[in-house]
Amino acid sequence: MSKEVIVAFLTGIIGPIILLLLKFYLNRNKLKPDIVKEALRVSELVTGRIEEIREEFNADRVWITQFHNGGNFYPTGKSIAKFSVIYETVDINVSSIQTNFRNIPVNLFSKSINELLVNDRIIIPDYKDITVATYGLKYIAETTDCKSGYLFALKTIDDKFIGTLGLDYTKQKTNLSQKSINEIEKHASILGGVLMSY
Repeated sequence: MSKEVIVAFLTGIIGPIILLLLKFYLNRNKLKPDIVKEALRVSELVTGRIEEIREEFNADRVWITQFHNGGNFYPTGKSIAKFSVIYETVDINVSSIQTNFRNIPVNLFSKSINELLVNDRIIIPDYKDITVATYGLKYIAETTDCKSGYLFALKTIDDKFIGTLGLDYTKQKTNLSQKSINEIEKHASILGGVLMSY
């Protein structure tokens, strides 16, 4: 082969192929999201929203749990469904529960989680009132100093249950109005959409 044919081949065929591969590689890396940056952005958005909820409804603690895969059962290999408190905001002199609720198997709270799955909310204006159903949450309320609790299911647009929004009142019993409960349900819907998107 002559020198001219080799040069023509390299510049006419190999050169454009290398350029296309380089362009593809650069574009592919551009499309990859920065997961740390994205996580911080979502965290800021969600934490800001639950802080607003805490202030609007005078709650002492507002938190969000999310379901996740916590490993696998032996020997079946089936996924273990767990939940963790991922986001939390607390008022002054109110203890945090976030570190105590990490990787909790769903079956330990099957009564309350089933209630949220079916009815989207649990309303407990007074944990000491024996006429109010607490769905197995009474002993947790005692350990977290919670006098009143309001829990709302977080669901995706296609109705998948992804977590819980909780409002705790630790300083005094609080009986929220139906209007307030409806407003919190709207917040839960928005949060479910936000968490589904990221």
